Formats: sequence, structure tokens, C-alpha cells
Amino acid sequence: MASSAPDDGAADPAPAAGAPGRRIVVAVDESEESMHALSWCLANVVSSSSSSVAAGDTLVLLHARRPRPVYAAMDSSGYMMTSDVMASMDKYAAAVSAAAVDKAKHICAAFPHVTVETLVESGDPRDVICDATEKMAADLLVMGSHGYGLIQRAFLGSVSNHCAQNCKCPVLIVKRPKE
Repeated sequence: MASSAPDDGAADPAPAAGAPGRRIVVAVDESEESMHALSWCLANVVSSSSSSVAAGDTLVLLHARRPRPVYAAMDSSGYMMTSDVMASMDKYAAAVSAAAVDKAKHICAAFPHVTVETLVESGDPRDVICDATEKMAADLLVMGSHGYGLIQRAFLGSVSNHCAQNCKCPVLIVKRPKE
């Protein structure tokens, strides 16, 4: 089960009763595809038109932090996994999450009329994204696609495909244009 950890004083992502506007969730990670999807969403879905401003749309930046792998106290090479090593791994994961969310906030700063909230949760991104959009009664989920081929999707799985099939709200998958 995913545990919720709002990022540094972010507003509670639970929907306010009778709140005007749409609640748009953008799944962000450290990839360029994710940031492209966010930029595309800001330019095309939450535009600077007066109707969006009047409606009071809220953009929720959702980052799913993968849980730390479970290691045995000693691995097969005889290396001891001390609490210092585990703490260092946790610190690194938190830094990666913070960097991804900060980069996304920086992109959103160019759109001052947009209300932005952040949410960082730990767990499998497929489950975290689907659960969070349902909990906050999202009107739309926007996410990027890494563009994996059939073989890579078979081995790695596709978060965007899973969300498109299992989220209860509409899902918009933004592909990054080929360069």
C-alpha cells in the first residue's frame, strides 16, 4: 500500500467540497518525457485563457517514489548492508524525488495563474498514481510516455498503459516528439 508524504508543506491534495475548476493530476518523475507532458499540459489543457483562470483549475504534481529494495543483511559477495548504507539509499531517493518535483514546480512558475499542489507518495508508480487520482477525485490524469517498444514494455511494464486501463478518471498520455 502506498504511504502518503506531502512534499514540503504542500497543500492537502484532497478535493475541497464544492471547489470550482478542474483537478488535473500530472504524474512527474525525473524523465524528460514527464517534463514534456507537464509543459504540454500547461500550454494546451491549463492554458492562460480567461476561462481557465476563472474556473480555478488546480494542478497536482504527483511523484511516485519507488520503495527501497529489500536487501538481506549480507549479500552474496559478503558485503554488509549497514543502517548507514540504507539511510544513504533513502536520502538519495528523497533527493531524486525532491529534484523531480522542484523541476516540475519551476516549469509551472511560468504560469502564475495556475494553482499548483505537490504530492510525493512511496510505492509502485502504477498503484500510487491510480490510487491517488481516485482519492483526490481527479478530473484528468496527464502523464508522459517513455515510448518503449513491444519488447521493452513486455519486460519493464508500462506505467502509462496500466494507468490508462485502471484509473477511474480520463487519462491523457503525452508522447514526446521524435527529435
